[in-house]
Amino acid sequence: MAKKNRSWRRISAGALVLASVVAVAAQASTASAASKKEINWYTPTDINTLDISKNTDTYSTIAIGNSGSNLLRIDKNGKAQPDLAKKLEISKDGLTYTATLRDNLKWSDGSDLTAKDFVYTWQRIVNPETASEYAYLATDAHVLNADKINSGEIKDLSQLGVKAEGNKVIFTLTSPSPQFKYFLAFANFMPQKEEVVKQYGKDYATASKYQVYSGPYTVTGWNGSNGKFTLKKNKYYWDAKNVKTNTVNVQTVKKPDTAVQMYKRGELDYANISGTSAIYQANSSNKDAVAINEATTAYMVYNQTGSVKGLDNTKIRQALNLATDRKGIVSAAVDTGSKAATGFAPTALAKLEDGTDLAKYVAPGYSYNKKKAAKLFKEGLKEAGLSKLKVTITADSDSPAAKNAVDYIKSTWEAALPGLTVEEKFVTFKQRLEDTKNQNFDVAVVLWGGDYPEGSTFYSLFKSDASYNYGKFKSDAYDAVLTKAVTTDAQDTDAAAADYKEAEKVLYDNAAYNPLYFRSGKGLQNSSLKGLVRNTTGLSVDFTHAYKK
Repeated sequence: MAKKNRSWRRISAGALVLASVVAVAAQASTASAASKKEINWYTPTDINTLDISKNTDTYSTIAIGNSGSNLLRIDKNGKAQPDLAKKLEISKDGLTYTATLRDNLKWSDGSDLTAKDFVYTWQRIVNPETASEYAYLATDAHVLNADKINSGEIKDLSQLGVKAEGNKVIFTLTSPSPQFKYFLAFANFMPQKEEVVKQYGKDYATASKYQVYSGPYTVTGWNGSNGKFTLKKNKYYWDAKNVKTNTVNVQTVKKPDTAVQMYKRGELDYANISGTSAIYQANSSNKDAVAINEATTAYMVYNQTGSVKGLDNTKIRQALNLATDRKGIVSAAVDTGSKAATGFAPTALAKLEDGTDLAKYVAPGYSYNKKKAAKLFKEGLKEAGLSKLKVTITADSDSPAAKNAVDYIKSTWEAALPGLTVEEKFVTFKQRLEDTKNQNFDVAVVLWGGDYPEGSTFYSLFKSDASYNYGKFKSDAYDAVLTKAVTTDAQDTDAAAADYKEAEKVLYDNAAYNPLYFRSGKGLQNSSLKGLVRNTTGLSVDFTHAYKK
């Protein structure tokens, strides 16, 4: 706390000490009171944008998801509840969703928020001129004409199956979509004010002053690169009376150990302790430690385009999967709360009607079997006309966990599979993303976090024509069962889960990918912080009803 200059009269030493003690106590009391009124948070990297249509990262979503609202909002139990909509009606055939807005909704500038603002945001995300990486969500959800508009086949945005009728927003789908209800709570589909987008042009959402807000907070103090922002209570939010915290301060803290020290000094109300094994081991037993579940899977993809001779052979890929010691990888690289993967869908993503975790239900039986791996590898080499094989594993250079994991995989693969040589290649996350998108790799380590709590957020990645199908795995059987899950069985949770189980078996039998671990961890969290909602998908932390007791 900065000290103010003061002019003191000459007084006795005792009186001066007493006055100083009182002053310090008053300052401490004031600081404590201020701390109780505010929540102090951090992100490990700066946010990139406040553009609802163009955002793709978790940390920008924290700013967007807390300053914006959608028709629905995910509650503490993971259920989608009415937010800007007062009710949502779904037709029996699952093809029409009608959301009725609450009365007198306002933007943070005091202007009216209407059904047209929802139509505009959906049109903007599918408009190819926006170049949104998340436009595929609208097409995967079977919104009428979303695919044709995004591909440029239809130029008229008004042909999109999203219409405004008075205070109603009506969505028309061409087939049922199991995930669509969650999109009505998703940050990338929050309303946008067309006049503001056009007014600011290229500056739109590049700083907090170039945006208006529909949610419980507004964003202030972010200039696009200063590494901090503040969430301020939005007095125009329809439920502002139940937003208990006026200010949430968010700063960028890049070093995990720095965040932990700041937490212990009372400067932060949360700090992740799963950044390194040393930090985790030193703090996991702390009384303030809480489990932080994620619906995130780390996995390896194989280039199956034929450009890497040997990796187009099923037995060789099966051998690599069998030679993968997943528990060993966790111990060597992510012994910070993560678990060995059992399939593609991670734990804490979704559940069946009886409460069974989808990850447990679909698990096809991945195992570590060096003897069987060596046998299959030898057979695969012979089938491929090879006497030996050299592959390069590409991973992120800015991830210590990736480096440790690849080192461990290299040593165990080479020990288990005579004739195999593994080389390592580490590039920046941005470069690795480009390399995998363009099939410029042999084997690559990838992490995927679910966007919504339903299996298709993972299994749609391996469709033959999916942009995130980096290895270019192709299977008519896989495509058919996935299509069944998101159309015919879209309204039946358990039937869709059975489809995902069948899809997982196709991936397993063909060694289409190699699951490594389900990422999760722990953090230190202020025990007086109440009402915070954590989600394993989408908006990771929701401050709407958070407060300090």
